[in-house]
Amino acid sequence: MTFAIVDGVFSISVDMVATVAMAALLLVLGYFIKSKVKFLQKYCIPAAVVGGFLFMLVTWAGRNSGSFAFNFTTTLQAVFMLAFFTTVGLGASLSLLKKGGVLLVIYWLVAGFVSICQNIIGVTLAPVVGIQRAYALLCSAISMIGGHGAGAAYGSTFESMGYPAGTLVGAAAATFGLIASVIVGGPVARALIEKYHLKPDLTENFDTGAESVNAATGQSLTDLDIMKNVTAILFCMALGTMVSAQVGKLIGMDFPTYVGAMFVAVFLRNINEKVRLYKFDYPLVESIGDVMLGLYLSMAMMTLRLWELLDLAGPMLVILICQVIFLVLLSYFVVFRVLGRNYDAAVMCAGLLGHGLGATPTAIVNLTAVNDRYGMSRRAMMIVPIVGAFLVDIIYQPATIWFIKTFVQNLK
Repeated sequence: MTFAIVDGVFSISVDMVATVAMAALLLVLGYFIKSKVKFLQKYCIPAAVVGGFLFMLVTWAGRNSGSFAFNFTTTLQAVFMLAFFTTVGLGASLSLLKKGGVLLVIYWLVAGFVSICQNIIGVTLAPVVGIQRAYALLCSAISMIGGHGAGAAYGSTFESMGYPAGTLVGAAAATFGLIASVIVGGPVARALIEKYHLKPDLTENFDTGAESVNAATGQSLTDLDIMKNVTAILFCMALGTMVSAQVGKLIGMDFPTYVGAMFVAVFLRNINEKVRLYKFDYPLVESIGDVMLGLYLSMAMMTLRLWELLDLAGPMLVILICQVIFLVLLSYFVVFRVLGRNYDAAVMCAGLLGHGLGATPTAIVNLTAVNDRYGMSRRAMMIVPIVGAFLVDIIYQPATIWFIKTFVQNLK
């Protein structure tokens, strides 16, 4: 870390190791603040967003006053992002599909349809509200379905294409979506349940064994077992990066490296279930992923330039509010009927609003809130997390790439 006066501003240059250390400290601070503030807990705001946002305010104050500025070395930020999405892929076992049945496929297609509609809303409203389509897409499926991770990752891609506020717009849109998803999810399900006098099916014998697929083995891992799991993650990251590079050449644009890594990880996970290349341990991989996501988001947030969002805030808000209204109406009047017009359908609507606007954890929060009030929906508790955590990516990722190619790259 070095200090200097540049053009009358006290500049602090932070090297790679110190940047990671600061991100870790802000992450821990975020967890502490979140544990004390019920609002942050209620709306499932990530700890990294809390700590990073506070530091972002500090950098904003320094810029406005002209008194100090930070220069960070974010070399490892992309590595953390890549590692997180690789662990997501490693958690996707195809055996889960067999347990979900036809209802899982229907719900998956509905979620994919929603993501396409969200992108259509974004690119349609962009010229109306006076915002570039790249930023409009970041206020669409990328951040609504993909959450903070995808918002920041695609934001970086847009920055390389000449849209400097990409990462900031993605983070802001994802945070808005998180809060909105919890506000509207429970009330929509409650309205459907009360209107149609729905009751949970207490006699159902739905297979809820999905958790066993990713459950801990109960066996202690040796150092070699742990190393093999880490090696698998690194292997998928490396191979996935090469896959993404080749896909990028084929489509003529920058292709997010994490998408390739995630799908390579899915392939490895399911091959390993057949031939047992190593002792895969999901809790270990999930914990590594949580740490990687926390550091990635914390670093992404603390390096954002909040002042760049001011001119985009109004148009962004219009698009985001329209996204919320669209999904609420679609869930209430259409999705509920498509899923069967029963109690499970109502609860799954709450889940769709959770991960369709926010993230899988907010979907689970919505499901839990409704189940605690009206009774357990085992179908919803199994199907919604599977689709929200990974399956929807199979539809929304290629569709989003097409929208970027058509409405951003080809119109530049």
